[in-house]
Amino acid sequence: MRILKLTKDTTNDILNSLLKRSPNNYGSYESSVNEIVQNVKENGDKAILEYTEKFDGVAMKANDLLVTQSEIEEAYKKVDSKLIDVIRKAMVNIKSYHEKQRQYSWFDSQDNGIILGQKVTPLGVVGVYVPGGKAVYPSSVLMNVLPAKVAGVDKIVMTTPPGKDGKVNPSTLVAAHEAGVDEIYKTGGAQAIAALAFGTATIPKTDKIVGPGNIFVALAKKAVFGYVSIDSIAGPSEILVLADETANARFVAADLLSQAEHDELASAILITTSERLANEVSAEVEKFANELSRKEIINKSLDNYGYILVAQTLEQAIDTANEIASEHLEIVMDNPFEIMTKIKNAGAIFLGPYSSEPLGDYFAGPNHVLPTNGTAKFFSPLSVDDFIKKSSIISYSKEALEPIYKDIVQFAECEQLTAHANSIKVRFEDNE
Repeated sequence: MRILKLTKDTTNDILNSLLKRSPNNYGSYESSVNEIVQNVKENGDKAILEYTEKFDGVAMKANDLLVTQSEIEEAYKKVDSKLIDVIRKAMVNIKSYHEKQRQYSWFDSQDNGIILGQKVTPLGVVGVYVPGGKAVYPSSVLMNVLPAKVAGVDKIVMTTPPGKDGKVNPSTLVAAHEAGVDEIYKTGGAQAIAALAFGTATIPKTDKIVGPGNIFVALAKKAVFGYVSIDSIAGPSEILVLADETANARFVAADLLSQAEHDELASAILITTSERLANEVSAEVEKFANELSRKEIINKSLDNYGYILVAQTLEQAIDTANEIASEHLEIVMDNPFEIMTKIKNAGAIFLGPYSSEPLGDYFAGPNHVLPTNGTAKFFSPLSVDDFIKKSSIISYSKEALEPIYKDIVQFAECEQLTAHANSIKVRFEDNE
């Protein structure tokens, strides 16, 4: 990995480089995606089946789209029972964590007849997109579905592309069934997002779409936002490690590569105050990269978006971490909890040498659907909050409204909204 002195210029160069990976910069694909979305909106199942044959190489009929109970049972036979046990253990942790995020309706009543409050209601139908193709992510199934279940969503619909045999990956099906998905449909890409947004004769319309995907999926989610809600438009994965001279170079190198292997656009950055650690980590990265199965992807990722930055001071390192606002931030320092209090922008923060990023991906409980491309400055991880909506409650008695009604009338008349003013005045005509 390249080693650079951390300066204002290097920080700006890196930020500009990382931002180029954002889905917002892939406008050349938007027309193709919009065409797919419009076709599905107008032609429903017909368009879905045509795209499934074109992109996935599978010819199906509309009644083949829904995964059957027998297909789920077949999947259980193909998945290692030990993996099923791990999925169930992970579910316990994920549920437990997200149950602490629950929000409840509240009401505040006063003696003069005023009742104010907030009504919390789960979303009705949620669509979960799960990628297929090159990689299989049963962990993402759990992370997207379980918060919705905890929130109390009525119906969860999942779409995922079929393999060449017309079937869904067995571990994906098992994870979906364990998590409580109600319906699973065999379609992927932008066409699946369009189906979830507008509905077809076979696939139900949803209120919100969540889940990761490729650039076509990301742009499709962007295109349908407003017709439905979405979680985010996610970019490539990223990790930033803050480390000092106490860090284990081998651990740090392994953690950087855990994200670099995702894809060629993934970024892996170490910021350290120790030149010795920088050199040791670089050497360990080279050793690991030659041994790991996805070394070609890793090497391209590191060539494009891998950096080791040597900071002059701890404050400079922290400031740069906040500026980059990484999806995953590991703090491997002598006093990680103290450093954590100074971090303002990060999707998930991992503290200490044994809190490696994959712990959060699979097992610890916090959600691994996180803001990317610097959006941790204003976005949060996927949570129960993403699957509820809130309604304000307002109730005034005549006795409560009477002392203030003229104030409201004055406000409305200031804005030249006479019908607003009249709506209040009419209730106290006898007073005039």
